[in-house]
Amino acid sequence: MATQAFKKIYTKITNVTKATCMLKATGVGNEELAQIHGRLAQVVKIVGEEVTLQVFEGTEGIPTNAEVVFMGKAPTLKVGDQLAGRFFNAYGLPIDGGAIPEGREVELGGPSVNPVRRKQPSELIATGIAGIDLNNTLVTGQKIPFFTDPDQPFNEVMAMVAMRAKSDKIILGGMGMTNDDYLFFKNTFSNAGALDRIVSFINTTEDPSVERLLIPDMALTAAEYFAVEKNEKVLVLLTDMTNYADALAIVSNRMDQIPSKDSMPGSIYSDLAKIYEKAVQFPEGGSITIIAVTTLSGGDITHAVPDNTGYITEGQLYLRRDTNVGKVIIDPFRSLSRLKQLVIGKKTREDHPQVMNAAVRLFSDAANAQTKMENGFDLTDYDNRSLAFAEDYSRELLAIDVNVDTDEMLDTAWKLFAEHFTPTEVNLRQSLVDKYWVGEKKA
Repeated sequence: MATQAFKKIYTKITNVTKATCMLKATGVGNEELAQIHGRLAQVVKIVGEEVTLQVFEGTEGIPTNAEVVFMGKAPTLKVGDQLAGRFFNAYGLPIDGGAIPEGREVELGGPSVNPVRRKQPSELIATGIAGIDLNNTLVTGQKIPFFTDPDQPFNEVMAMVAMRAKSDKIILGGMGMTNDDYLFFKNTFSNAGALDRIVSFINTTEDPSVERLLIPDMALTAAEYFAVEKNEKVLVLLTDMTNYADALAIVSNRMDQIPSKDSMPGSIYSDLAKIYEKAVQFPEGGSITIIAVTTLSGGDITHAVPDNTGYITEGQLYLRRDTNVGKVIIDPFRSLSRLKQLVIGKKTREDHPQVMNAAVRLFSDAANAQTKMENGFDLTDYDNRSLAFAEDYSRELLAIDVNVDTDEMLDTAWKLFAEHFTPTEVNLRQSLVDKYWVGEKKA
């Protein structure tokens, strides 16, 4: 062993696997970074003096006498106001051609917030997407995933949320993105003039897959700076967490760990939880809200990734294509925000809870009518009207391309009620009918 400028250097590797190198070393910390044969690596396991390093670019061509230089620190990000409007890779280095930002160096992956410092979330996060704001309202400090098939336009939805959400900062973490997706986000943010409030950390399909493991920590370290030190409302968008989990599985497999369900590592629950549990509402006003995309393989909701995600998060948002109107909608039956009752009717208009429930109930009646029609049964007049309502409701409110504020969503719902039903059929409180019913009032 030699030391050079306070760095420890070793030249005897005892074992090389597809993704890891093992050697004997002392005074090394967990998650510490190292350079092996000029490639970046990270300590993932220490047993006595036996240290295992995960090599980010793979170990091919690394000889057993390669130089291993320990850097004496875990991965870090320079945090500061200069992050805003920039695009970075998994190591926090600029990929937009700009200068490396100045700031304070902070280690990634610190502990989540002490429960004593957490506050009950009570602030609305409006996204402008009615399928979310009307039926599954989001609250600051919430953690919620989008469950979606890989062929759905989830990145377009994430970009819409980034552009429309009423928050101070948006942090985007992209994992396994195609170059087209990266350019789509970059062009969308630039063209809308919204770059000054967006920070992006991007790993593309051309980058090593294990680098995806750094992206959520990078995004959340930046989010904590703005939420804690600037008391800002921060929305973190992570896409796609299935790619993150696949990278975890690759690493654990290369380290010869015994996989659990669906080839995922046994630690998948805690690996996901340490990301999602960073969502928090601070008493001082800052907050971190996390919306993450989880793509489903063949629509399988029982797969280990969505299954574990569902235990950790506070609800889920489902994207599906409504064949009746030919648009992608937020599915009202399978979507759920477990915290919406903290804000609907309190931070939104008084009629919000009743309108939301009535609309979903009438949409359910339409689903029953659809089943009757498909099975050759005669439809009643009410069945036909509920089917017509469902089409209008999907097109004018549930579709992801609808961008209106909450009051306008509620007014649209009242208009659809009056077009297709009587107040008795809609079954809303009489005082609300008197105040908001659009057409000719009937008891």
